[in-house]
Amino acid sequence: MDEEYDVIVLGTGLTECILSGIMSVNGKKVLHMDRNPYYGGESSSITPLEELYKRFNLPDTPPESMGRGRDWNVDLIPKFLMANGQLVKMLLYTEVTRYLDFKVVEGSFVYKGGKIYKVPSTETEALASNLMGMFEKRRFRKFLVFVANFDENDPKTFEGVDPKTTTMRDVYKKFDLGQDVIDFTGHALALYRTDDYLDVPCLETVNRIKLYSESLARYGKSPYLYPLYGLGELPQGFARLSAIYGGTYMLNKPVDEIVMEGGHVVGVKSEGEVARCKQLICDPSYIPDRVRKAGQVIRVICILSHPIKNTNDSNSCQIIIPQNQVNRNSDRLWTFYIYVCMISYAHNVAAQGKYIAIVSTTVETSEPEAEIEPALELLEPIDQKFVAISDLYEPTDDGTESQVFASRSYDATTHFETTCNDIKDIYKRMTGSDFDFENMKRKQNDVFGEDEQ
Repeated sequence: MDEEYDVIVLGTGLTECILSGIMSVNGKKVLHMDRNPYYGGESSSITPLEELYKRFNLPDTPPESMGRGRDWNVDLIPKFLMANGQLVKMLLYTEVTRYLDFKVVEGSFVYKGGKIYKVPSTETEALASNLMGMFEKRRFRKFLVFVANFDENDPKTFEGVDPKTTTMRDVYKKFDLGQDVIDFTGHALALYRTDDYLDVPCLETVNRIKLYSESLARYGKSPYLYPLYGLGELPQGFARLSAIYGGTYMLNKPVDEIVMEGGHVVGVKSEGEVARCKQLICDPSYIPDRVRKAGQVIRVICILSHPIKNTNDSNSCQIIIPQNQVNRNSDRLWTFYIYVCMISYAHNVAAQGKYIAIVSTTVETSEPEAEIEPALELLEPIDQKFVAISDLYEPTDDGTESQVFASRSYDATTHFETTCNDIKDIYKRMTGSDFDFENMKRKQNDVFGEDEQ
């Protein structure tokens, strides 16, 4: 370990593993360490089920009705992949797809007036949806056609909208869309967590809805994909990529100290040895003095013996619960939405006939469990639940001075777009150049880790 590296990475969360893979592909000498004996950090999948019970300090062991413990791979952080999104692009460019198998998530739903409705995102679905009346459907269809044809480089497609100045609120007004439609468009299609987007120029929102529609168009049922055997497979796939390009991995390796000289990182001390480096990437848990708390997320893992009601018996789905649809017994204005991600035995993450639904939201009060109660009611009966309230951390500086680059905690969104933005941001700060997917392409024709002869 007493060697000189270009980059040392601490923690094997998804963000760290992707950056480690990119740096290795780009010819950097990388040492990757984790104090845990397993890959994934915060973004790991826990197996066997007994381990999950231990992790959440439950006094009992899983009952026999839960099946074999090793049939379970339970994600700690619930997320899906947008089929046309940035993470899938990263998987394709690096060819990490060869280590993984994916299934399409069967549907995306939105909660309204105590019921669950499928999110309409194509013209055909819009016209068939029960979420809207007949005239509203026609207006929404017009809006979807406008979004589909929109090209920010072709003013002929703007239809009187200036993408750099017209707010999204004004775009909705132009198409005369009602509040319910605005709600599911902003939060189920554009996937915003709050309503702040309404009063800023519409370009990003229109592009987000396009991403949703294009992702949906790839596979049909929903715009989301999910890896067999759980999300913990993702960091492992990128770790494998890094190793192929000479990255060194050490699990179960305690980090005693990050060694600094003159305000710059120069190495990492572990078990009496120092590995020297020019740059350091790590998750917030390794440098508590260089991050600040930016909020909290509550996540509740629920084990079910049935699909969620009114989702057409889907084996997998997402449900978005807008805050204005939920009476949270208070006069205050709620900002954040509640999300439900559900997967099942069909994804090799649970025993036969079992389902895992994970509810999450950004915490807004001193009673987080009461905040997600409406979502839990949709899941009844629940066989077992595991509640985690996690602090969200962000770095206090950009790392350019110290060359210590901390990732952000995983937020409450149900997709990896925000995580990919963080990866691109760290990459730019480390290298001084904009992130380019081309930089992720493999430089050699290796086959499952071996050069072609």
